[in-house]
Formats: sequence, structure tokens, C-alpha cells
Amino acid sequence: MSARTAVQGVVRLAGPRLPLVSFLARLPAALCPTGTLLMVTALDGVGRGGVVAGLLWGGQAVGGPLLGRLADRRGHRPVILAASLANALLTAALVVASVGALAPAVQAGCAALAGFTVPQIGPLSRTRWIALAGGRRDGHELVGPALAFDAVVDETSFVAGPALVGVLAWAVHPAAGLVCAAVLMAVFGTVFALHPTAPAPAPAVAAAAPTAAGRTAAAGRVLSGPLLVLIAVTVLQGVVFGAANTGVQYLARGDAGVGGLVWSAMGVSSAAAGVLLASFAERFDLTARLRTAVAAQAVLLLGLLPVDGVAGAAVAVGAVGFAVAPALIAVFGLVERVAPAGRMAEAMTLLGSGLIAGQGLAVTGVGPLVGAHGPLAAFAPACAAGALALLLVLALVRLRRFPPARPAPAPALAAAAASS
Repeated sequence: MSARTAVQGVVRLAGPRLPLVSFLARLPAALCPTGTLLMVTALDGVGRGGVVAGLLWGGQAVGGPLLGRLADRRGHRPVILAASLANALLTAALVVASVGALAPAVQAGCAALAGFTVPQIGPLSRTRWIALAGGRRDGHELVGPALAFDAVVDETSFVAGPALVGVLAWAVHPAAGLVCAAVLMAVFGTVFALHPTAPAPAPAVAAAAPTAAGRTAAAGRVLSGPLLVLIAVTVLQGVVFGAANTGVQYLARGDAGVGGLVWSAMGVSSAAAGVLLASFAERFDLTARLRTAVAAQAVLLLGLLPVDGVAGAAVAVGAVGFAVAPALIAVFGLVERVAPAGRMAEAMTLLGSGLIAGQGLAVTGVGPLVGAHGPLAAFAPACAAGALALLLVLALVRLRRFPPARPAPAPALAAAAASS
């Protein structure tokens, strides 16, 4: 299947509007952490900025799986709609608290609640593509290209987000990025929630429904051994992102525009890799693809160690990006094999929270070290996390633990797609 054929097949699943709507709905997740850090730092100093942004990040990591579980039980429409509107209001409250110089505790509380209510549109979008593919006879062939296509949308949003925040902060006001995020979430979060492809609540029997690979999973057993392995991989991937980005921002000497531009090199190369992957993804099993991508990333990360300027950083992170999309596509694709069909949104958001938590841990731990020891104090932990991820997938990500899905669509997924 060529890349063009794969994209055409994916677009036919839901029509051309869903990719655009999901891109604009997930853009606030890319705007908010950087926008919060820039706004609070500009108004109250870097110390408070780091604390407030960290609380927003922590709220996202905790709230994502809870919203995912509710989306499985109640359906995407009411949960995403309520979360989107609540998040828009709380993001606006964070802006008011910061611009109005309210007490630090008020700013911190608004940030934590704003993060908690962020609907993880990326993981929920992947859940939606799997449900749509499950309702078609050729759906098994389209799952891989659909997840690859969604990864490109994800990478594009995380390239555009920091760049847009920097431009708005420079041209308008330090709070402009968060205002933009609140508006986008209110409008396009609502549109995404109400889109006709939104899955209905999973049937009551789905708590014990078979996984896509045909194994049954009892209620409350979403955290199976294989899924915990995938969550660990995403946490380590988040550490790679957070540590490497901290080193890039240090080399940019605090210039958010330069730092964002350098970091966007990873998003561009990752998106390109995601597009290319769609043309030959099905030739190799997901387990082999994950091991290969993580191994490539571990090697490419070593290119960061000698970097001492923004030009070198752009080349190095751009090279790493070619392994990022293949790794994430494989990780999220493997969730379909091991998660209960009626708990797919919760499982996807658990992985999304793993990425967020890993980034938060890396930024918190590496930040103070970089100021004293330079960019190597950030790039070395990124390499270490990449090496640990490689050891993990080589040891535990095997075909016998992650058997491929049956060609026939899973009943719960087909039912969810048919009812949307």
C-alpha cells in the first residue's frame, strides 16, 4: 500500500473534517505548558513559572486516564464536551489570576485544575480511529495507516504549538498563547466532541470483552503486564523529550522563539517518518517495528552528546525525530492488542499520561543541573532514558506477549463504530 493510498483509505473512514478538527482540538495541549511557563515567568519570575507550569503538567498526567475511563463508560460526546468547556474556563481563570497578580496559591490551583481537565485529544483520537476501522471489513489493514496518520497530526500540533506561543508572546502579550488555547479548546474541543464519529458508551459487557487479539480481560484489569510495559516505554520516551528539550532551551539562552524553532526540527522529521511509514508499515509486525525504532532512537540520541550550539542541536534533534513517530505509532498500535475493547480510551490516555509524566519528571530533575553543568547534564539523561527503553523493549516486547489482532473486527469496536 502506497502512502497516498493509505492516506486516502484513512480519510475515507471519517471524512476530511476529522483530521483538521482533531488537530485544532489537540493544539491547546501543545500551547498550554509552554504558554504557562512563558506567561508566569514574564509576569512573576522563572521560579514561580516553573512551579505553575509543573502543576499544570501534573494535572494533565493525573486527569487524562480518569477522563479516558469516563469516555469509555459514558461515551466521547458528553465527557469531551464537558472537559473542553471546563478547561477553557479554567485556562481563562489562570490567565486572570496571573495577569491580576493574585496569590501564588490561586495561580497554582488554577493551573492544576486546568491541567486536570485537558481532554487528551491525541489518545482519544487514536481510540476513535480504531473504532472506525473496526466497523469495516478491511479495517484491520487500515488500523496501522490510521495510527500513522494520527501521529503525523500529533507531531504537527507539537511543532506548531510552541512556535505559535512564542510568536503571540512576542507580538501581543505573554498571556496571548493561553488565551488562544482557551478559545481553541472551547470551539474545537466542542466540535471534536460532537463529531459524528464519536464512539457511544461501551456496552456493559465490554468490561469483560475480548481484546483485539482475542483474549478476554476481566473488569478492572486494564493494567495488564503488557500494558504496563508500554506505559513504561512512554514514560521513558517522555524523559527523552523533556531532558533533550531542556538542553535545547539552555543552548537557546532562554530565547523561546529560537528554542521552539530548534525543537521543531524533531517534529518535522518525525512527521515525515510517519508519512513514509504508512507505505510499508504492514510488512513488519508492530513488535519488531518498536524494537527497531527504539534501537534507532538510542543510537541517534548519542549525536546530542557533543552538541554545544543551536545549529548542532537542530541537526541532532532532527535526526532523532526520524525514530520518534515509528516508535509512538508502534506503541499505541500495540495497545489495541492488549487492552480490553471496552477500556480502549482509558488505556490510550494512560500512555498519553506516561509521556506527560516523563516530560515533567525530566524537566524538574534536569533543569537545576543544566544551569550548573551545561547542556550535557540534559542530553546525557536523554541518552540514558533511550538506552533503558531499548533494554526494556528488547527484553519484554515480543510477539508472544503481544499477539497480532484477529482479522475480524472486535465486536465491541464494531458496535461503537456502528452507533456513532
